[in-house]
Amino acid sequence: MLTGLDHLVVTVTDISRAVDFYSRVLGLDVRYRDAQRVDLMLGDTALRLHQTDTDIAPISATPTPGSLDLCLRCLLPLDEFQQHLDALGIEVELGPVARQGANGAIESVYLRDPDGNLLEICRPAR
Repeated sequence: MLTGLDHLVVTVTDISRAVDFYSRVLGLDVRYRDAQRVDLMLGDTALRLHQTDTDIAPISATPTPGSLDLCLRCLLPLDEFQQHLDALGIEVELGPVARQGANGAIESVYLRDPDGNLLEICRPAR
Protein backbone atom coordinates (compact mmCIF):
# COMPACT_ATOMS: atom_id res chain seq x y z
CA MET A 1 0.00 0.00 0.00
CA LEU A 2 2.73 2.53 0.95
CA THR A 3 6.01 2.64 -0.92
CA GLY A 4 8.36 4.99 0.90
CA LEU A 5 8.95 8.40 2.40
CA ASP A 6 8.46 11.51 0.25
CA HIS A 7 9.43 14.15 2.81
CA LEU A 8 9.81 14.66 6.53
CA VAL A 9 9.15 18.06 8.11
CA VAL A 10 11.83 19.38 10.44
CA THR A 11 10.70 22.27 12.64
CA VAL A 12 13.52 24.78 13.15
CA THR A 13 13.95 28.14 14.84
CA ASP A 14 15.98 29.66 11.99
CA ILE A 15 15.80 28.34 8.43
CA SER A 16 19.02 30.00 7.25
CA ARG A 17 20.97 28.52 10.18
CA ALA A 18 19.49 25.06 9.49
CA VAL A 19 20.22 25.34 5.75
CA ASP A 20 23.83 26.25 6.53
CA PHE A 21 24.26 23.28 8.87
CA TYR A 22 22.58 20.64 6.72
CA SER A 23 24.27 21.79 3.49
CA ARG A 24 27.75 22.61 4.87
CA VAL A 25 28.05 19.87 7.49
CA LEU A 26 25.99 17.06 5.94
CA GLY A 27 26.31 17.97 2.25
CA LEU A 28 22.57 17.99 1.50
CA ASP A 29 21.37 19.79 -1.63
CA VAL A 30 19.05 22.74 -0.95
CA ARG A 31 15.84 23.48 -2.89
CA TYR A 32 13.94 26.63 -2.02
CA ARG A 33 10.21 26.05 -2.52
CA ASP A 34 9.25 29.54 -1.32
CA ALA A 35 10.29 31.97 1.42
CA GLN A 36 8.88 29.75 4.17
CA ARG A 37 9.67 26.25 2.89
CA VAL A 38 13.02 24.76 2.02
CA ASP A 39 13.75 21.16 1.06
CA LEU A 40 17.04 19.48 1.91
CA MET A 41 17.40 16.60 -0.52
CA LEU A 42 18.39 13.03 0.42
CA GLY A 43 18.19 11.32 -2.95
CA ASP A 44 14.51 11.45 -3.88
CA THR A 45 13.43 12.18 -0.29
CA ALA A 46 13.36 15.63 1.31
CA LEU A 47 13.81 17.02 4.77
CA ARG A 48 11.41 19.94 4.57
CA LEU A 49 12.24 22.83 6.88
CA HIS A 50 9.47 24.80 8.57
CA GLN A 51 10.37 27.73 10.81
CA THR A 52 8.46 27.97 14.10
CA ASP A 53 7.17 31.50 13.59
CA THR A 54 5.69 30.95 10.11
CA ASP A 55 2.04 30.37 9.34
CA ILE A 56 2.02 27.14 7.34
CA ALA A 57 -1.00 24.84 7.50
CA PRO A 58 -1.62 22.09 8.15
CA ILE A 59 1.14 21.30 10.67
CA SER A 60 1.60 18.79 13.47
CA ALA A 61 -0.24 19.42 16.73
CA THR A 62 2.89 20.49 18.61
CA PRO A 63 5.70 21.39 16.19
CA THR A 64 8.80 21.61 18.35
CA PRO A 65 12.39 22.35 17.32
CA GLY A 66 14.80 19.81 18.75
CA SER A 67 12.32 16.92 18.97
CA LEU A 68 13.58 14.98 15.93
CA ASP A 69 15.68 11.81 16.22
CA LEU A 70 16.81 10.88 12.71
CA CYS A 71 19.21 8.29 11.29
CA LEU A 72 20.87 9.12 7.97
CA ARG A 73 22.97 6.75 5.86
CA CYS A 74 26.47 7.91 4.94
CA LEU A 75 28.54 7.00 1.86
CA LEU A 76 31.87 7.84 3.52
CA PRO A 77 33.58 5.55 6.00
CA LEU A 78 32.67 6.91 9.45
CA ASP A 79 36.29 7.80 10.31
CA GLU A 80 36.40 10.06 7.22
CA PHE A 81 33.04 11.57 8.15
CA GLN A 82 34.32 12.24 11.67
CA GLN A 83 37.41 13.96 10.22
CA HIS A 84 35.05 16.17 8.21
CA LEU A 85 33.10 17.01 11.39
CA ASP A 86 36.32 17.72 13.30
CA ALA A 87 37.48 20.10 10.56
CA LEU A 88 34.20 22.01 10.91
CA GLY A 89 34.31 22.03 14.70
CA ILE A 90 31.21 19.84 15.01
CA GLU A 91 31.11 17.73 18.17
CA VAL A 92 30.35 14.03 17.97
CA GLU A 93 28.13 13.19 20.91
CA LEU A 94 28.61 9.42 20.72
CA GLY A 95 30.30 6.91 18.50
CA PRO A 96 31.19 5.11 16.56
CA VAL A 97 28.91 2.50 18.11
CA ALA A 98 27.25 -0.68 16.86
CA ARG A 99 23.49 -0.40 16.30
CA GLN A 100 20.69 -2.20 14.50
CA GLY A 101 19.33 -0.37 11.47
CA ALA A 102 16.26 -0.96 9.35
CA ASN A 103 18.13 -3.44 7.15
CA GLY A 104 20.68 -4.97 9.50
CA ALA A 105 23.74 -4.15 11.58
CA ILE A 106 25.11 -0.62 11.31
CA GLU A 107 27.85 1.48 12.87
CA SER A 108 26.82 4.98 13.91
CA VAL A 109 28.00 8.34 15.19
CA TYR A 110 25.65 10.82 16.84
CA LEU A 111 25.62 14.62 16.64
CA ARG A 112 23.12 17.44 17.03
CA ASP A 113 21.92 20.09 14.62
CA PRO A 114 21.64 23.76 15.70
CA ASP A 115 18.15 23.15 17.17
CA GLY A 116 19.27 20.15 19.21
CA ASN A 117 17.78 17.48 16.96
CA LEU A 118 19.63 14.18 17.35
CA LEU A 119 21.22 13.00 14.12
CA GLU A 120 22.57 9.48 13.84
CA ILE A 121 24.91 9.02 10.88
CA CYS A 122 25.35 5.37 9.94
CA ARG A 123 27.13 2.91 7.68
CA PRO A 124 26.58 -0.82 7.30
CA ALA A 125 28.64 -2.68 9.91
CA ARG A 126 31.88 -4.20 8.71
